[in-house]
Amino acid sequence: MNRLVIKNATILPMNKRDAVIQGDIEIIDGVIRSVGPALKCREEDEVLDAKNMIALPSFVNAHTHLAMVLMRNYKDSLPSLSAWLGEIWPIEDKLIEEDIYQASRLGVAELIKSGCTCFADMYFSQWQTVRAAKEGGIRASIGQTIFGDEQEARDRVENNLPRIVDEIASSDKISINIAPHAIYTCTSGAIKVAREAANTLDVPLHIHLAETKQEVSDSIKSFGLSPTRYLDSIGAFDGKTFCAHSVFLEDEEIEILVKNSASIVHNPSSNCKLASGIAPIAKYKDMGANIALGTDGASSNNNLSILKEATLASMISSVSTMLPSSLMPYDLLYMATMGGARALGLDGKIGSIEVNKEADILLFNMDKVNTNPINDPYSAILFSADKSNIDTLLCKGRKVLERGELLTLDESELIEKTNKQWNDILRR
Repeated sequence: MNRLVIKNATILPMNKRDAVIQGDIEIIDGVIRSVGPALKCREEDEVLDAKNMIALPSFVNAHTHLAMVLMRNYKDSLPSLSAWLGEIWPIEDKLIEEDIYQASRLGVAELIKSGCTCFADMYFSQWQTVRAAKEGGIRASIGQTIFGDEQEARDRVENNLPRIVDEIASSDKISINIAPHAIYTCTSGAIKVAREAANTLDVPLHIHLAETKQEVSDSIKSFGLSPTRYLDSIGAFDGKTFCAHSVFLEDEEIEILVKNSASIVHNPSSNCKLASGIAPIAKYKDMGANIALGTDGASSNNNLSILKEATLASMISSVSTMLPSSLMPYDLLYMATMGGARALGLDGKIGSIEVNKEADILLFNMDKVNTNPINDPYSAILFSADKSNIDTLLCKGRKVLERGELLTLDESELIEKTNKQWNDILRR
Protein backbone atom coordinates (compact mmCIF):
# COMPACT_ATOMS: atom_id res chain seq x y z
CA MET A 1 0.00 0.00 0.00
CA ASN A 2 1.34 3.41 -1.03
CA ARG A 3 0.11 6.16 1.31
CA LEU A 4 0.70 9.84 0.60
CA VAL A 5 -0.50 12.52 3.00
CA ILE A 6 -0.77 16.16 1.97
CA LYS A 7 -0.55 18.11 5.23
CA ASN A 8 -1.66 21.59 6.30
CA ALA A 9 -3.36 22.59 3.05
CA THR A 10 -6.07 25.11 2.28
CA ILE A 11 -8.32 22.88 0.19
CA LEU A 12 -10.79 24.06 -2.47
CA PRO A 13 -12.65 20.80 -3.09
CA MET A 14 -14.80 22.14 -5.98
CA ASN A 15 -17.77 19.97 -4.97
CA LYS A 16 -19.63 22.73 -3.15
CA ARG A 17 -19.82 26.44 -3.93
CA ASP A 18 -17.05 28.43 -2.24
CA ALA A 19 -16.18 25.59 0.15
CA VAL A 20 -12.81 25.90 1.91
CA ILE A 21 -11.34 23.12 4.06
CA GLN A 22 -8.28 23.50 6.24
CA GLY A 23 -6.50 20.22 6.76
CA ASP A 24 -5.02 17.13 5.18
CA ILE A 25 -5.63 14.90 2.19
CA GLU A 26 -4.96 11.18 2.48
CA ILE A 27 -4.14 9.33 -0.75
CA ILE A 28 -3.80 5.56 -0.87
CA ASP A 29 -2.72 3.89 -4.11
CA GLY A 30 -3.69 6.97 -6.10
CA VAL A 31 -7.18 7.35 -4.61
CA ILE A 32 -8.34 10.00 -2.12
CA ARG A 33 -9.37 8.28 1.12
CA SER A 34 -9.93 11.23 3.45
CA VAL A 35 -10.14 15.02 3.30
CA GLY A 36 -10.17 17.28 6.35
CA PRO A 37 -8.87 16.91 9.89
CA ALA A 38 -5.19 16.42 10.60
CA LEU A 39 -4.02 12.86 10.02
CA LYS A 40 -1.45 10.80 11.86
CA CYS A 41 1.45 9.79 9.65
CA ARG A 42 3.53 6.64 9.83
CA GLU A 43 7.23 6.38 9.20
CA GLU A 44 6.68 4.66 5.86
CA ASP A 45 4.22 7.28 4.58
CA GLU A 46 5.20 9.92 2.04
CA VAL A 47 4.33 13.30 3.52
CA LEU A 48 3.96 16.48 1.53
CA ASP A 49 3.82 19.63 3.65
CA ALA A 50 1.40 22.06 1.99
CA LYS A 51 1.66 24.90 4.49
CA ASN A 52 0.95 28.21 2.73
CA MET A 53 -0.43 26.25 -0.23
CA ILE A 54 -3.88 25.99 -1.79
CA ALA A 55 -4.90 22.54 -3.04
CA LEU A 56 -7.51 22.18 -5.74
CA PRO A 57 -8.29 19.61 -8.42
CA SER A 58 -5.83 19.81 -11.28
CA PHE A 59 -7.02 21.58 -14.40
CA VAL A 60 -8.75 19.97 -17.37
CA ASN A 61 -8.09 21.34 -20.87
CA ALA A 62 -11.24 20.21 -22.65
CA HIS A 63 -10.29 21.25 -26.17
CA THR A 64 -6.89 21.48 -27.77
CA HIS A 65 -4.84 20.39 -30.76
CA LEU A 66 -1.73 19.54 -28.79
CA ALA A 67 0.83 19.11 -31.57
CA MET A 68 -0.01 22.58 -32.89
CA VAL A 69 2.61 23.92 -30.48
CA LEU A 70 4.71 23.55 -33.65
CA MET A 71 2.91 26.54 -35.15
CA ARG A 72 3.14 28.69 -32.04
CA ASN A 73 3.67 32.37 -32.97
CA TYR A 74 3.41 31.48 -36.67
CA LYS A 75 1.28 33.58 -39.04
CA ASP A 76 -0.32 35.59 -36.26
CA SER A 77 -2.70 38.51 -36.79
CA LEU A 78 -4.41 37.33 -39.96
CA PRO A 79 -7.81 38.90 -40.64
CA SER A 80 -10.06 35.87 -40.01
CA LEU A 81 -10.24 32.23 -39.00
CA SER A 82 -10.52 31.19 -42.66
CA ALA A 83 -7.44 33.24 -43.60
CA TRP A 84 -5.51 31.75 -40.71
CA LEU A 85 -6.53 28.20 -41.65
CA GLY A 86 -5.37 28.95 -45.18
CA GLU A 87 -1.86 29.38 -43.79
CA ILE A 88 -1.98 26.54 -41.26
CA TRP A 89 -3.40 23.71 -43.38
CA PRO A 90 -0.50 23.73 -45.90
CA ILE A 91 1.95 23.29 -43.00
CA GLU A 92 -0.15 20.47 -41.57
CA ASP A 93 -0.01 18.68 -44.92
CA LYS A 94 3.76 18.38 -44.43
CA LEU A 95 3.63 16.81 -40.98
CA ILE A 96 4.93 13.30 -40.32
CA GLU A 97 4.45 11.12 -37.26
CA GLU A 98 7.73 12.14 -35.65
CA ASP A 99 6.60 15.78 -35.79
CA ILE A 100 3.39 14.91 -33.95
CA TYR A 101 5.24 12.87 -31.34
CA GLN A 102 7.88 15.44 -30.46
CA ALA A 103 5.42 18.35 -30.49
CA SER A 104 2.97 16.41 -28.31
CA ARG A 105 5.72 15.75 -25.77
CA LEU A 106 6.44 19.48 -25.58
CA GLY A 107 2.70 20.14 -25.23
CA VAL A 108 2.37 17.62 -22.41
CA ALA A 109 5.22 19.31 -20.56
CA GLU A 110 3.57 22.71 -20.96
CA LEU A 111 0.27 21.35 -19.68
CA ILE A 112 1.97 19.91 -16.60
CA LYS A 113 3.83 23.13 -15.85
CA SER A 114 0.54 25.05 -16.07
CA GLY A 115 -1.25 22.75 -13.64
CA CYS A 116 -3.18 20.53 -16.05
CA THR A 117 -3.28 16.72 -15.86
CA CYS A 118 -6.05 16.02 -18.37
CA PHE A 119 -6.66 17.19 -21.93
CA ALA A 120 -9.01 16.45 -24.81
CA ASP A 121 -7.25 16.38 -28.15
CA MET A 122 -8.30 16.57 -31.78
CA TYR A 123 -5.48 16.10 -34.29
CA PHE A 124 -3.63 13.65 -36.57
CA SER A 125 -1.50 10.53 -35.94
CA GLN A 126 -3.22 10.40 -32.60
CA TRP A 127 -1.31 7.36 -31.38
CA GLN A 128 1.77 9.57 -31.20
CA THR A 129 -0.02 11.94 -28.84
CA VAL A 130 -1.01 8.91 -26.75
CA ARG A 131 2.69 8.01 -26.49
CA ALA A 132 3.50 11.51 -25.30
CA ALA A 133 0.71 11.55 -22.69
CA LYS A 134 1.87 8.21 -21.31
CA GLU A 135 5.46 9.45 -21.03
CA GLY A 136 4.29 12.53 -19.18
CA GLY A 137 2.11 10.49 -16.85
CA ILE A 138 -1.09 12.47 -17.40
CA ARG A 139 -4.61 11.82 -18.64
CA ALA A 140 -5.96 12.38 -22.13
CA SER A 141 -9.12 11.95 -24.11
CA ILE A 142 -7.68 11.36 -27.57
CA GLY A 143 -9.86 12.22 -30.55
CA GLN A 144 -10.25 9.99 -33.55
CA THR A 145 -10.48 12.89 -35.97
CA ILE A 146 -13.01 12.72 -38.80
CA PHE A 147 -12.94 14.73 -42.02
CA GLY A 148 -14.59 14.41 -45.41
CA ASP A 149 -17.48 12.23 -46.50
CA GLU A 150 -19.01 9.05 -45.14
CA GLN A 151 -16.52 6.73 -46.82
CA GLU A 152 -13.50 8.67 -45.60
CA ALA A 153 -15.00 8.68 -42.10
CA ARG A 154 -15.45 4.90 -42.18
CA ASP A 155 -11.89 4.47 -43.46
CA ARG A 156 -10.53 6.57 -40.61
CA VAL A 157 -12.50 4.64 -38.01
CA GLU A 158 -11.50 1.26 -39.47
CA ASN A 159 -7.83 2.04 -40.14
CA ASN A 160 -6.79 4.60 -37.51
CA LEU A 161 -8.94 3.85 -34.48
CA PRO A 162 -7.37 0.40 -33.86
CA ARG A 163 -3.91 2.04 -33.73
CA ILE A 164 -5.10 4.46 -31.06
CA VAL A 165 -6.75 1.66 -29.10
CA ASP A 166 -3.59 -0.44 -29.24
CA GLU A 167 -1.45 2.44 -27.96
CA ILE A 168 -3.92 3.19 -25.16
CA ALA A 169 -4.12 -0.45 -24.02
CA SER A 170 -1.22 -0.15 -21.57
CA SER A 171 -2.62 2.95 -19.84
CA ASP A 172 -5.42 3.42 -17.33
CA LYS A 173 -5.42 7.20 -17.78
CA ILE A 174 -6.16 7.57 -21.49
CA SER A 175 -9.51 7.30 -23.24
CA ILE A 176 -10.95 8.08 -26.66
CA ASN A 177 -13.37 10.57 -28.15
CA ILE A 178 -14.67 10.60 -31.73
CA ALA A 179 -13.95 13.98 -33.24
CA PRO A 180 -15.66 15.07 -36.47
CA HIS A 181 -13.90 18.36 -37.10
CA ALA A 182 -16.84 20.62 -38.03
CA ILE A 183 -19.90 20.85 -40.22
CA TYR A 184 -17.88 22.67 -42.90
CA THR A 185 -15.27 19.88 -43.16
CA CYS A 186 -17.54 16.85 -42.65
CA THR A 187 -20.61 15.76 -44.57
CA SER A 188 -23.75 14.70 -42.74
CA GLY A 189 -22.83 11.10 -43.54
CA ALA A 190 -19.41 11.51 -41.93
CA ILE A 191 -20.93 13.02 -38.79
CA LYS A 192 -23.42 10.15 -38.57
CA VAL A 193 -20.56 7.65 -38.83
CA ALA A 194 -18.80 9.53 -36.02
CA ARG A 195 -21.91 9.45 -33.83
CA GLU A 196 -22.34 5.73 -34.48
CA ALA A 197 -18.72 5.04 -33.56
CA ALA A 198 -18.96 7.13 -30.39
CA ASN A 199 -22.10 5.35 -29.24
CA THR A 200 -20.66 1.92 -30.03
CA LEU A 201 -17.61 2.69 -27.88
CA ASP A 202 -19.67 4.62 -25.29
CA VAL A 203 -17.39 7.64 -25.62
CA PRO A 204 -18.11 11.33 -26.31
CA LEU A 205 -18.35 13.02 -29.68
CA HIS A 206 -16.10 16.11 -29.85
CA ILE A 207 -16.82 18.79 -32.48
CA HIS A 208 -16.23 22.46 -33.28
CA LEU A 209 -19.57 24.27 -33.18
CA ALA A 210 -20.73 27.76 -34.15
CA GLU A 211 -17.24 29.21 -33.85
CA THR A 212 -17.75 32.14 -36.22
CA LYS A 213 -20.57 34.17 -37.75
CA GLN A 214 -19.39 32.90 -41.14
CA GLU A 215 -19.96 29.31 -40.05
CA VAL A 216 -23.50 30.18 -38.96
CA SER A 217 -24.40 32.06 -42.16
CA ASP A 218 -22.89 29.34 -44.36
CA SER A 219 -24.86 26.68 -42.48
CA ILE A 220 -28.12 28.55 -42.95
CA LYS A 221 -27.31 29.00 -46.63
CA SER A 222 -26.36 25.34 -47.15
CA PHE A 223 -28.82 23.54 -44.88
CA GLY A 224 -31.50 26.09 -44.02
CA LEU A 225 -30.53 25.62 -40.38
CA SER A 226 -28.02 27.02 -37.91
CA PRO A 227 -25.10 24.68 -37.06
CA THR A 228 -26.68 23.50 -33.79
CA ARG A 229 -30.10 22.86 -35.34
CA TYR A 230 -28.46 21.10 -38.28
CA LEU A 231 -26.47 18.80 -36.03
CA ASP A 232 -29.58 18.09 -33.98
CA SER A 233 -31.52 17.26 -37.15
CA ILE A 234 -29.00 14.54 -38.12
CA GLY A 235 -28.78 13.02 -34.65
CA ALA A 236 -25.33 14.32 -33.75
CA PHE A 237 -26.37 14.95 -30.13
CA ASP A 238 -27.85 11.48 -29.61
CA GLY A 239 -25.16 10.53 -27.08
CA LYS A 240 -22.36 12.10 -25.06
CA THR A 241 -21.12 15.28 -26.76
CA PHE A 242 -18.86 18.23 -26.06
CA CYS A 243 -18.78 21.20 -28.39
CA ALA A 244 -15.80 23.50 -28.77
CA HIS A 245 -16.28 27.27 -29.04
CA SER A 246 -20.10 27.55 -29.37
CA VAL A 247 -19.80 31.32 -29.68
CA PHE A 248 -23.03 32.02 -31.55
CA LEU A 249 -25.96 30.17 -30.00
CA GLU A 250 -29.56 31.34 -29.75
CA ASP A 251 -31.62 30.45 -26.68
CA GLU A 252 -33.36 27.58 -28.47
CA GLU A 253 -29.97 26.14 -29.44
CA ILE A 254 -28.72 26.30 -25.87
CA GLU A 255 -31.87 24.45 -24.86
CA ILE A 256 -31.08 21.75 -27.45
CA LEU A 257 -27.62 21.25 -25.94
CA VAL A 258 -28.94 21.24 -22.37
CA LYS A 259 -31.70 18.78 -23.24
CA ASN A 260 -29.09 16.45 -24.72
CA SER A 261 -26.58 16.95 -21.85
CA ALA A 262 -24.03 18.28 -24.34
CA SER A 263 -21.23 20.36 -22.84
CA ILE A 264 -19.84 23.64 -24.18
CA VAL A 265 -16.07 24.20 -24.19
CA HIS A 266 -15.21 27.89 -23.97
CA ASN A 267 -11.94 28.94 -25.67
CA PRO A 268 -11.68 32.66 -24.89
CA SER A 269 -8.06 33.33 -25.93
CA SER A 270 -8.45 31.71 -29.34
CA ASN A 271 -11.82 33.35 -29.92
CA CYS A 272 -10.37 36.77 -29.06
CA LYS A 273 -7.13 36.31 -30.99
CA LEU A 274 -8.89 35.17 -34.17
CA ALA A 275 -11.68 37.75 -33.68
CA SER A 276 -14.27 34.99 -33.73
CA GLY A 277 -16.40 36.58 -31.02
CA ILE A 278 -17.23 36.32 -27.33
CA ALA A 279 -19.34 33.40 -26.18
CA PRO A 280 -21.93 34.57 -23.59
CA ILE A 281 -21.06 31.80 -21.17
CA ALA A 282 -22.76 33.44 -18.18
CA LYS A 283 -26.06 33.10 -20.05
CA TYR A 284 -25.22 29.54 -21.10
CA LYS A 285 -24.51 28.65 -17.46
CA ASP A 286 -27.71 30.30 -16.25
CA MET A 287 -29.67 28.26 -18.80
CA GLY A 288 -28.22 25.05 -17.38
CA ALA A 289 -25.36 24.22 -19.74
CA ASN A 290 -22.21 22.56 -18.46
CA ILE A 291 -19.27 24.78 -19.37
CA ALA A 292 -15.67 23.61 -19.64
CA LEU A 293 -12.55 25.51 -20.65
CA GLY A 294 -10.09 24.81 -23.45
CA THR A 295 -7.08 26.52 -24.92
CA ASP A 296 -7.56 25.44 -28.54
CA GLY A 297 -4.21 24.85 -30.24
CA ALA A 298 -1.15 26.83 -29.19
CA SER A 299 -0.99 28.27 -32.69
CA SER A 300 -4.15 30.30 -32.03
CA ASN A 301 -3.67 31.10 -28.35
CA ASN A 302 -0.49 30.93 -28.10
CA ASN A 303 -0.09 28.77 -24.99
CA LEU A 304 -1.83 25.97 -23.11
CA SER A 305 -2.62 27.59 -19.76
CA ILE A 306 -6.11 26.90 -18.45
CA LEU A 307 -5.54 29.35 -15.59
CA LYS A 308 -5.06 32.07 -18.19
CA GLU A 309 -8.26 30.96 -19.94
CA ALA A 310 -10.21 31.11 -16.68
CA THR A 311 -8.97 34.62 -15.91
CA LEU A 312 -9.68 35.89 -19.42
CA ALA A 313 -13.10 34.23 -19.44
CA SER A 314 -13.96 36.12 -16.27
CA MET A 315 -12.75 39.44 -17.66
CA ILE A 316 -14.56 39.25 -20.98
CA SER A 317 -17.74 38.04 -19.32
CA SER A 318 -17.67 41.06 -17.01
CA VAL A 319 -17.04 43.58 -19.77
CA SER A 320 -19.49 42.03 -22.27
CA THR A 321 -22.32 41.87 -19.73
CA MET A 322 -21.23 45.04 -17.90
CA LEU A 323 -21.76 43.00 -14.75
CA PRO A 324 -18.63 41.89 -12.83
CA SER A 325 -20.70 39.38 -10.85
CA SER A 326 -21.97 37.60 -13.99
CA LEU A 327 -19.50 34.82 -13.21
CA MET A 328 -17.94 34.44 -9.78
CA PRO A 329 -14.41 33.06 -9.20
CA TYR A 330 -15.87 29.74 -8.09
CA ASP A 331 -17.75 29.45 -11.40
CA LEU A 332 -14.59 29.88 -13.45
CA LEU A 333 -12.54 27.44 -11.37
CA TYR A 334 -15.43 24.96 -11.59
CA MET A 335 -15.28 25.21 -15.38
CA ALA A 336 -11.52 24.59 -15.23
CA THR A 337 -11.96 21.47 -13.09
CA MET A 338 -15.35 19.75 -12.67
CA GLY A 339 -16.81 21.35 -15.79
CA GLY A 340 -14.02 19.85 -17.87
CA ALA A 341 -14.28 16.48 -16.15
CA ARG A 342 -18.04 16.39 -16.83
CA ALA A 343 -17.54 17.31 -20.48
CA LEU A 344 -15.13 14.41 -20.97
CA GLY A 345 -17.28 11.97 -18.98
CA LEU A 346 -14.64 11.70 -16.26
CA ASP A 347 -16.46 13.41 -13.38
CA GLY A 348 -16.83 10.08 -11.59
CA LYS A 349 -13.02 9.89 -11.36
CA ILE A 350 -11.64 13.43 -11.25
CA GLY A 351 -12.61 17.10 -11.09
CA SER A 352 -13.01 17.47 -7.32
CA ILE A 353 -11.13 16.65 -4.15
CA GLU A 354 -13.37 14.17 -2.37
CA VAL A 355 -13.25 10.67 -1.02
CA ASN A 356 -13.00 7.89 -3.63
CA LYS A 357 -11.97 10.25 -6.44
CA GLU A 358 -8.59 9.66 -8.05
CA ALA A 359 -5.95 12.05 -6.76
CA ASP A 360 -5.43 14.57 -9.55
CA ILE A 361 -4.40 17.47 -7.33
CA LEU A 362 -2.71 20.82 -7.93
CA LEU A 363 -0.85 22.75 -5.22
CA PHE A 364 -0.39 26.50 -5.54
CA ASN A 365 2.34 28.06 -3.42
CA MET A 366 0.71 31.24 -2.14
CA ASP A 367 3.70 32.38 -0.11
CA LYS A 368 4.68 34.88 -2.79
CA VAL A 369 4.40 38.63 -3.28
CA ASN A 370 1.78 38.37 -6.05
CA THR A 371 -0.75 36.49 -3.92
CA ASN A 372 -0.69 38.23 -0.54
CA PRO A 373 -2.77 39.02 1.35
CA ILE A 374 -5.03 36.22 0.18
CA ASN A 375 -8.39 37.40 1.63
CA ASP A 376 -10.42 35.12 -0.66
CA PRO A 377 -8.68 31.94 -1.92
CA TYR A 378 -10.89 31.57 -5.01
CA SER A 379 -10.17 35.14 -6.10
CA ALA A 380 -6.51 34.70 -5.23
CA ILE A 381 -6.18 31.75 -7.61
CA LEU A 382 -8.24 33.26 -10.41
CA PHE A 383 -6.95 36.84 -10.39
CA SER A 384 -3.58 36.89 -8.62
CA ALA A 385 -1.86 33.54 -9.08
CA ASP A 386 0.09 32.64 -12.19
CA LYS A 387 2.38 29.84 -13.35
CA SER A 388 5.05 30.91 -10.88
CA ASN A 389 2.73 29.83 -8.04
CA ILE A 390 2.24 26.32 -9.43
CA ASP A 391 4.30 24.13 -7.14
CA THR A 392 3.30 20.47 -7.22
CA LEU A 393 1.01 18.42 -9.44
CA LEU A 394 -0.31 14.90 -8.91
CA CYS A 395 -2.00 12.65 -11.44
CA LYS A 396 -3.66 9.65 -9.83
CA GLY A 397 -1.45 10.22 -6.81
CA ARG A 398 1.81 10.29 -8.76
CA LYS A 399 3.85 13.48 -8.71
CA VAL A 400 4.54 14.77 -12.22
CA LEU A 401 5.69 18.21 -11.05
CA GLU A 402 7.45 19.10 -7.81
CA ARG A 403 8.59 22.56 -6.74
CA GLY A 404 7.87 23.67 -10.27
CA GLU A 405 10.18 21.09 -11.86
CA LEU A 406 9.08 18.43 -14.32
CA LEU A 407 9.57 14.91 -13.01
CA THR A 408 8.53 12.82 -16.01
CA LEU A 409 10.03 14.68 -18.99
CA ASP A 410 13.32 16.44 -19.74
CA GLU A 411 12.46 20.05 -20.52
CA SER A 412 15.67 21.01 -22.34
CA GLU A 413 15.53 17.88 -24.51
CA LEU A 414 11.92 18.63 -25.46
CA ILE A 415 12.77 22.15 -26.55
CA GLU A 416 15.76 21.03 -28.60
CA LYS A 417 13.94 18.22 -30.38
CA THR A 418 10.80 20.23 -31.12
CA ASN A 419 12.81 23.07 -32.64
CA LYS A 420 14.73 20.53 -34.73
CA GLN A 421 11.45 19.11 -36.06
CA TRP A 422 10.08 22.56 -36.84
CA ASN A 423 13.17 23.62 -38.75
CA ASP A 424 12.96 20.41 -40.73
CA ILE A 425 9.29 21.07 -41.54
CA LEU A 426 10.14 24.53 -42.88
CA ARG A 427 12.69 22.96 -45.28
CA ARG A 428 10.27 20.38 -46.71
